[in-house]
Amino acid sequence: MTTVTAQPGATLPDLKTHVSLMETIRQSWLMAGRALQKMRRNPEQFFDVTIQPLLFTPMFGYIFGGAVAGGTSTYLPLLIPGLLAQTALTTCMGTGVTLREDMEKGVFDRFRSLPMSRVAPLAGPAIADIVRYLVAAVMTILVGVAMGYRPDPLGVVGGTLLIVLTAWSLAWVFTTLATVMKSAQGLQGVSLMIMFPLTFLSNAFVPASTLPSWLESFVNVNPVSHVVTALRDLMNDGQVTGQVGWAVFACLAVVAIFMPLAVKGYRRQV
Repeated sequence: MTTVTAQPGATLPDLKTHVSLMETIRQSWLMAGRALQKMRRNPEQFFDVTIQPLLFTPMFGYIFGGAVAGGTSTYLPLLIPGLLAQTALTTCMGTGVTLREDMEKGVFDRFRSLPMSRVAPLAGPAIADIVRYLVAAVMTILVGVAMGYRPDPLGVVGGTLLIVLTAWSLAWVFTTLATVMKSAQGLQGVSLMIMFPLTFLSNAFVPASTLPSWLESFVNVNPVSHVVTALRDLMNDGQVTGQVGWAVFACLAVVAIFMPLAVKGYRRQV
């Protein structure tokens, strides 16, 4: 053993009590890099965003196309934007579940012991998951094109950016739930209870006008319906309408509300 004698007048360095904005951004990117490394080493994290479009797009298109629109090719302009919204919800739900699993493993206990921003461990995985959102959106559109869907080229770019923004903003809802739920299994159950009503009680798969009046009223105020309508305006018509503006505004509002709530929930665990 070696004994170290403190020098007279020596002081310990002060630990940071405040992290600057630039440090927060840098640490968030470092945490995003960590999450991307996990994806590279665990490619099964991409199974849902690749297999789901390959499975759901033909299944919904061929099963419901004739009943809803008289044919698959006629149904695809209605279906593909709806499937993009559904895929965004299911993909960003996985963000919260993965975060909760890391918390259960004690990974975040190490982060909390370091002089780092409280936002970075949450923002990093959310930034990295943008890759998964892009893969899911591109796969859904490509499968639709293979089935006969012919969207507006520039509208596809705008629609892809909008759905990625939507998924990223909704990921903060599930990140907030991850900081307050006790287990990943419980979080997954609650997330499914949120996802299915919002998706299927919307205009994602059928026109709202075909529904009973009491249900149509709910569908018309459902946020998912507004996102789907914005996607249809962009991808089918190539038009930037008021629905697109409202969808972007709603996404930014969700981030403004739930990002501070997620950080607050994370700090409670300290």
